[in-house]
Amino acid sequence: MPFLDLLPAERVRTDVAAADKGELIERLAHLLAGGGDPALARDALTARERLGSTGLGHGVAIPHGRSAKIDEASAAFVRLAAPVDFGADDGRPVDLVAALLVPAHFTDQHLKLLAELADLFSDVDVTRALRSAPDATELRAVLERSLRVGG
Repeated sequence: MPFLDLLPAERVRTDVAAADKGELIERLAHLLAGGGDPALARDALTARERLGSTGLGHGVAIPHGRSAKIDEASAAFVRLAAPVDFGADDGRPVDLVAALLVPAHFTDQHLKLLAELADLFSDVDVTRALRSAPDATELRAVLERSLRVGG
């Protein structure tokens, strides 16, 4: 299942404000929950971050987690109003964040989604376009164009 299939327009946001990594994860949990219990998403994302930062470097992070308590995968994408420290190896704070929450049994699909995103964010032109998109609609359009070309 491709990332875009998990990413409805209402889970793409620009100018998201977060003071720190914890607040960002809380905001992502609410987006991923989609009206459900954000605690499930928050707990899954936090558990994964305890294993090591999901900050890829170059201002990008892919916080993700798995939960046995959900049946369907979900995704969110945000561009932050101001970068926050996410503990990336390069020390650079993040401003582009793709978040994933998948069922515990989604092992292969989870890895494929992460590989798809890592490949996407390795393209400097794509990250530049994401950073310059004027609104959430164009932000999702950049993702769609970029993922369709790469996929």
